[in-house]
Amino acid sequence: MGDLYLIPNTLGEDNFSFVLPDEVKSVIESLDYFIVENERTARAYIKRLLPDKIQKDIHVEIIDKHTDPLDLPGFLRPIENGKNAGIISEAGVPCIADPGAEIVSIAHRKGLKVIPLVGPSSILLALMASGFNGQQFAFRGYLPFDQQIRKRVFQAMNKDIKDGITQIFMETPYRNNKLLDELLKIMHPETKLCIACDITLENEYIRTKTIANWVGSLPDLHKRPTIFLID
Repeated sequence: MGDLYLIPNTLGEDNFSFVLPDEVKSVIESLDYFIVENERTARAYIKRLLPDKIQKDIHVEIIDKHTDPLDLPGFLRPIENGKNAGIISEAGVPCIADPGAEIVSIAHRKGLKVIPLVGPSSILLALMASGFNGQQFAFRGYLPFDQQIRKRVFQAMNKDIKDGITQIFMETPYRNNKLLDELLKIMHPETKLCIACDITLENEYIRTKTIANWVGSLPDLHKRPTIFLID
């Protein structure tokens, strides 16, 4: 049987050599079968990394919110028949705040070898740079839009903070500024907030302050990929 590689992507238009080891390029060069969230951006990524790779020889399957779960086992059939394949993330590493975990779960049930490759994770990079507790932390993903559910999530995060558990979360980029205003209103003034934006990119911004000290000095995060941490 073939192997399933979990292939990281950059976090934006940054330097490949800065965030990806040579092994990632070598693996992509050796493959012609990929499982991705968006075919256009995945092919563009491969083209940037390997300009001479022949695109028409690349076969792509799509896994996104429209994919029928019943189709997923079929995506692994070529691997069962001896072909190596790769899951490519849209940004960062596969299966972390990114589709692909269902495919990996099926691969394990089928006894396939899963090989994760090293690459940038905005979540872990933000935690590393925050100064917060890296021994105990919870990643809460994208915050719910429903206000009642959102309120319960904030209450749960406040409880975890008191227990020393760092809270990590995201928001849809065009709602970042609204989330910041919300945090300043509902969090205790001495709660620490880290804003980690455009990680690894030229405009990278990572700062940790108390809620009280953020008042009047918030950055503009509109449509900028951002990780938020509170402690």
